[in-house]
Amino acid sequence: MRRVLFVTFMAAGAAADAQQLAAKSPATARAVAPFVTEAVRAATAPVIDGRDRDEVWAKAQVLDGFRQFDPVEDADPTLRTEARFAYDEKNLYVLVRAFDPHPDSIMALLSRRDERTQSDYIRVMIDSYHDRRTGYQFIVNPAGVQRDIYLYNDGEQDETWNAVWDARTAIDSLGWIAEFRIPLSQLRFAPRDEHTFGVGVQREVARLNERSSWPLYRRTAFGIASQLGEIRGIRGIGGNRRVELMPYSVQSNESRARGAGWGRTQRSTVGADLKLGISSNLTLDATINPDFGQVEADPAVLNLGAFEQFFEERRPFFLEGTGIFSFAIDCNDGQCTGPFYSRRVGRAPQTGFVSPDPHAVPTSSTILGAAKLTGRLSNGMSIGVMNAMTGREAVADSLTVEPRANYFVARMQQDLRGGRSGFGAIVSATNRSLDAQTRDFLRRDAYTAGIDFRHRFGPGDNLQVSGHVLGSAVHGSEPAIARTQRSGVHFYQRPDDDIAFDSTRTSLGGLSSGIGINKSGGGITRFHTGLWYKSPGLEVNDLGYMQSANSMGHSLWFALVFQQPRAFYRRLQVNFNQWNSFFTDGLSTGRGGNINLNGQLKNMWFFYGGVGGELGSYCGACLRGGPALFELPRMFSFMGFGGDQRKAVVPEFNFNYSRGDVGRSHNLGLGPRVNIRVASRFSASLGVNYNRNVDDRQWIANYGAVGGDSTKYTVAHLDQKTVALTSRVNWTASPTLSVQLYAQPFATGGSYTDWRHVRDPRNRTYEAQFTPYGAGADPDGFNFKQFRSNTVVRWEYRPGSTLFFVWQQGRTQDHLDPGSFQFGRDYRNLFDAHPQNTFLIKASYWMGL
Repeated sequence: MRRVLFVTFMAAGAAADAQQLAAKSPATARAVAPFVTEAVRAATAPVIDGRDRDEVWAKAQVLDGFRQFDPVEDADPTLRTEARFAYDEKNLYVLVRAFDPHPDSIMALLSRRDERTQSDYIRVMIDSYHDRRTGYQFIVNPAGVQRDIYLYNDGEQDETWNAVWDARTAIDSLGWIAEFRIPLSQLRFAPRDEHTFGVGVQREVARLNERSSWPLYRRTAFGIASQLGEIRGIRGIGGNRRVELMPYSVQSNESRARGAGWGRTQRSTVGADLKLGISSNLTLDATINPDFGQVEADPAVLNLGAFEQFFEERRPFFLEGTGIFSFAIDCNDGQCTGPFYSRRVGRAPQTGFVSPDPHAVPTSSTILGAAKLTGRLSNGMSIGVMNAMTGREAVADSLTVEPRANYFVARMQQDLRGGRSGFGAIVSATNRSLDAQTRDFLRRDAYTAGIDFRHRFGPGDNLQVSGHVLGSAVHGSEPAIARTQRSGVHFYQRPDDDIAFDSTRTSLGGLSSGIGINKSGGGITRFHTGLWYKSPGLEVNDLGYMQSANSMGHSLWFALVFQQPRAFYRRLQVNFNQWNSFFTDGLSTGRGGNINLNGQLKNMWFFYGGVGGELGSYCGACLRGGPALFELPRMFSFMGFGGDQRKAVVPEFNFNYSRGDVGRSHNLGLGPRVNIRVASRFSASLGVNYNRNVDDRQWIANYGAVGGDSTKYTVAHLDQKTVALTSRVNWTASPTLSVQLYAQPFATGGSYTDWRHVRDPRNRTYEAQFTPYGAGADPDGFNFKQFRSNTVVRWEYRPGSTLFFVWQQGRTQDHLDPGSFQFGRDYRNLFDAHPQNTFLIKASYWMGL
């Protein structure tokens, strides 16, 4: 499968007395910086050894017009860098010379592949489609640790993308050299006789916290791929049909609770991953019987809220290359969700609650197989199609807790005006093979379809208008659709709105739409403002993620961005946020705003902080299907700082505080953390998260007929304490052999007092909203403890082929000391709980055919 294009960075000069002069950036760098270079074909492939002695490097054009872009944009870099490009019919080769008058000060830390450290780096960016929207990044540090990233939408980065390529580095008296061999089989490009690729090179000098690039990358401008230079004259590289096969086997031994005791389960499985180049610009990825036992466990949580907890995707097959499927209908602090949320595939069984033995319920659904087709056509259209099938999960073979299901999503995006405008579409489908045990709980099928657009305009194309429309439809039995209507996403049973709950429905449909305009470059100002609407019947959670429907509103973000060093800072950003949200009938659900800032000081410490609040508004989820409850104004604040990442010991600290319900409710969070690196091979971190949550109106339960006049919606005063310790230890023997440990004990306890039911939910006097309930009794409290750890030895014994040794341990305890929290006692009890251990060996072998 190895087709490669060669890129090389190199600086000439050998005399020691010229070293200081060579290390300085010449005053003429701005004038001699070409943004276009010609490719040189290598008659003989260079030896990838981190040296510049091969014949091709003497013939290749030298690129030496690097300009600093951080901390000062378009300034002379402190140190000089040179680059050269060459290629043959299989590879694009790169050799890099990064001058440095103090080679002993070059920062070269060992770590696991794809892990960023405080090291020097060389980054090669290749836009092989030459669409100025996408690209591939190949990164290496002086210790030879490799990273690779896929670039899409001109500025978004997929750090989970992995390619099979080679790089060698060497530190010498002039600085250091990085030499790359990038197989063309790892890139995608349209078939033609002669190619022009977009290219760029960046250098990071860690001890100076300085970055430079060719051509100049302007942080004040929009995009990344659109700012790359060009390498022309690439001929005779032919088609790009690649085949990669990676079979693997897994041996695992797991201890699990069985009734009143414990037992062990031995499991042996085999599977395979396939990557097939359908054409030079379309790739099929497939997996059969995948296993993700090496993936780190999710953090422990106890969710007392109305909405489903969101967990990030960690499984490699579903992470890599999924940027094409992005279709955002909700965004908050940079995290966007929509009709595709890959963790729905292989989810925990949804009807496990019907099992008389909860320990017998599988923790996830078995993925029988999955495939995705991704690529970009010569007309500027990007496409992505994914299909996955999961098997039936049952307890004792007779009680179905998750039916067999099929998941499908297809996405296309068409670029216009050279990528400055475009439109797209998405469709998704979920189909389940229900039986008598599941048809009253789960929807039979679910579909979504939507379109979106974007258009850049204005000076420098720094303004963009974008929007979307998405529809959904779900079908199932009357009980299943009734459950959908009553779920936390919809709350059709609310008695004080005009949305009618209908127990005879067998389908539900809805609509989402949004439009916004943003400024992403030019000057010091940035902004985004937008409108959104989600109808009450919108439902995307079969294959997507959405917390709530029945919403509309407006948001505004405005920022002042100071990217040039001044006074006390290297970088500073001040943000202003304001939002207004409503139910679709116009009832206000949120009116608030905040002011916050973040930046980096000249001593390399970073900081952030902000204050904000919300005016009085109505909460539709607080009573879990009850009437909307008026919430009085609240305030919140947050701040944090972190130390100089170049140091051996780096402290961090996070703080947040909120207050509401006329002082009866408040929340305090503290998060100290320390990162330690005692050697280039060893690093560790330890963080503590402490939270004190006092909620004067924590929902307890609703009693009586749903929506009836006599229904009692009850709340109580909750006093909860939570402590979680998160530790990580990393030891790296070489760029291909590493050991990683993750461990998190988690404990939380809470007590309830002052049990009340809601008397007048819309009264603006807090005390008048409630009246006592329970004849003086109080609800039972809770005490929940959980430990999760993951130890992974990873050995990449040949390029693309990996051997994993994994030990996972989990402990859970929730039956002791309900209603109280004592740190020492609870942590001792947690580690007295019986452990659930899993030992796993996974071996994979990569073959390029």
